[in-house]
Amino acid sequence: MITINDLPASYIDSMKSQLGDEFDSYISCLSDGPYYGVRINTLKTTADEVFSVFKCEHEQIPWIKDGFYVKDTSVFTKHPFYYAGLYYIQEPSAMTPVTWLDPGPDDIVLDLCAAPGGKSTQIACCLTGSGHLVTNDLSASRCKALLKNIELSGVGNAIVTCADPRELELIYPEFFDRILVDAPCSGEGMFRKDRAVLNAYRQHGPEFFAPIQRSVLSSAAAMLRPGGTMVYSTCTFSRMEDEDNIDWFISSFPDMKLDKMTKLYPHRIKGEGHFVARLEKLL
Repeated sequence: MITINDLPASYIDSMKSQLGDEFDSYISCLSDGPYYGVRINTLKTTADEVFSVFKCEHEQIPWIKDGFYVKDTSVFTKHPFYYAGLYYIQEPSAMTPVTWLDPGPDDIVLDLCAAPGGKSTQIACCLTGSGHLVTNDLSASRCKALLKNIELSGVGNAIVTCADPRELELIYPEFFDRILVDAPCSGEGMFRKDRAVLNAYRQHGPEFFAPIQRSVLSSAAAMLRPGGTMVYSTCTFSRMEDEDNIDWFISSFPDMKLDKMTKLYPHRIKGEGHFVARLEKLL
């Protein structure tokens, strides 16, 4: 449970500015428990098959195909279905960026900051075994988890890379139909879910991550084909990392156009905090 006394003063000021009259509702929701989600791996099974075995209370996440709220994930982590990759345990809001990316069969897709692989396996379900997925992460240790989840989910049309985005852009100039940039961030939207994120925030806040995000966005722009779609997402509320980065990106890359963007606040939805923006590259 998080209270207002746990939060840095600068963060409180920022959220008051963003939320206005909703600030108290936001603070109040931090004392609630987080929401849990399960996403069905449609490469291997269906929701009906999974829930015919578990017979637990579940509810479809309204804006996520094949995503479901569950009250407790412990039963799912101890079942053979988990080790067979029939579903992925994923925070509900975190399923949103791939839904906005909307990849389809035959698309060539890049997940640029992919570990541990939840969004990559979701992309793979959208591809239905066709097209191609390049799933990348800069961290070699995190790529091990990424590779494991790709293999466990039965994804056969993907390659896993461990590279700096600036290296990848030399290999894949204007190559991808769709790119997901789920960028490393300060994690303000995850405070309720994991207190360790709040502790890390005190060491590395928005000022640390914003330049990294801009570098990654620049590389992504170089790899997106004309007419392609990019989604930029974070799990933070920081304007510096979210809206300010989008403003900088649009002004720096005039061939990129903002389609839509939103913030998911935990006092408004059943999920944790997220920012999502969808952009298109002009022909």
